[in-house]
Order: sequence, then structure tokens, then C-alpha cells
Amino acid sequence: MEQVKAITTEQETETAVQYIVVRIGNEQYGINIKYIDNIVRNQKITRVPKTQTYYKGVINLRGEIIPVMSIRLKLGLEDDEFTDKTRIIIVKIEGATIGVIVDQVREVVTLDDDNTEKITRTSRDDAASGYISSIGKSKGELISLLDIVGLIVEN
Repeated sequence: MEQVKAITTEQETETAVQYIVVRIGNEQYGINIKYIDNIVRNQKITRVPKTQTYYKGVINLRGEIIPVMSIRLKLGLEDDEFTDKTRIIIVKIEGATIGVIVDQVREVVTLDDDNTEKITRTSRDDAASGYISSIGKSKGELISLLDIVGLIVEN
């Protein structure tokens, strides 16, 4: 019986993905936990001239200089409002490290194929929908699952 439980648990983990649920504006977004290196409180961001408008600047995190990006501006929303709940999520993608500003970190959820639904794109989608890979359902709430690689990596 123990062996049967181990096999079903192993199969479940193949399709189940953990996401950190964050709040950006009035919406909830999920970021795949495998890309997240660290979550830090708001720090002094040093502005860097002649960068894209959605780059806020850089921070010094334990001796490492990390660029910081505003997801709000990249998604076409209003500028960030820094509060005591604002966090910078340190993301590692393809050998690059970048910080993304979120309004609040809510929780970690595990979603499987039954709890997620792929979205179809139309040609007149707004900027934000191009960075959303699917929609997740947890505890009766919808979570827009971000394509964090597409959001960060420049085309």
C-alpha cells in the first residue's frame, strides 16, 4: 500500500506547479516558483539613465547589483505606489537575475492541470494579456499566471 501511495504522489507532482501569488494593482498574479530566487523588502533603487521606462533602476543585494523592473509599467498599468507591503521578487531566468516590484506577496499555491486553463489570444489583446500564460483557480479566486520569462526577456 505504501508503494502505491508513493507512485500516485510522484505522478501528481509532475503536473502540479507551485506559484507565488502576488497582488499588482487590484489583480492577483501567479509567478512560477522555480524562477524565484528571493523576496526582499523594498530597498533604495538607484536610477539608471537611458533605460526603458519600466526599469526603475538597480539595487545592491548582498554585493550583487540587480536591475529592478516595474511589472505595473510593463503591463501598461499606473506607476508603482510603494507601501510597507511592497516587495521586490528576485527572479533568475536564463542565467540573468532581475528584481520585479509587486504590491504584495500573498501566498504560495499549488495548481495542477485541473485548476488551470490556457487562454486564447486575439490580435487586439492589450499589453498585459500577452504576458499571461493561463488562468488558475484556487480557493474560489482566479489567478492570472504570468509568463515571467516572456515578461522579462526582451524580444
